[in-house]
Amino acid sequence: MSDDFELDTDDLKRRMDGAMTSLRTEFASLRTGRASASMLEPVMVDAYGSPTPINQVGTVNVPEPRMVTVNVWDKGLVNKVEKAIRESGLGINPQLNGTIIMLPIPELNEERRRELTKVAAQYAESARVSVRNIRRDGMDQIKKAKADGLSEDDQKFWESEVQDLTDTYVKKVDAALETKQEEIMQV
Repeated sequence: MSDDFELDTDDLKRRMDGAMTSLRTEFASLRTGRASASMLEPVMVDAYGSPTPINQVGTVNVPEPRMVTVNVWDKGLVNKVEKAIRESGLGINPQLNGTIIMLPIPELNEERRRELTKVAAQYAESARVSVRNIRRDGMDQIKKAKADGLSEDDQKFWESEVQDLTDTYVKKVDAALETKQEEIMQV
């Protein structure tokens, strides 16, 4: 039994990649003083009785570096989209122009930049926790195999594989955080 144990490191990698993808999505939603269509991704609109992503009720465009526009397809939803943006916590004041909602992106002051770097750090810590939880799952599989007769040498080999994978992904999270914080603090 012990000879045929093979830890599915591809599954662990795939799950850790998922944590990184989630982190990048959260980072994209952070405002850096430049307009980006992805900053509206977390905004949900109460449309037709259910929460709907903003990009499913209108077209999100970036016509200039400090402006995002949302061209709402259904006139009846314009006020709901505006309300969703206002209440999203992005710190943007929407301006209506018919079915087009304009979102001028204000300059970030020093205090707001520091707050955003703290939020980015929280997102990164959540990603690190996810990676560590995946590590724990891998270690649990190894312990279970040890109980089923896995040799100590094989156990140590698989544990070091899982730890190396974890260290690699934690470094990726740290590098992504550092890049995002530099981007936020850039004036």
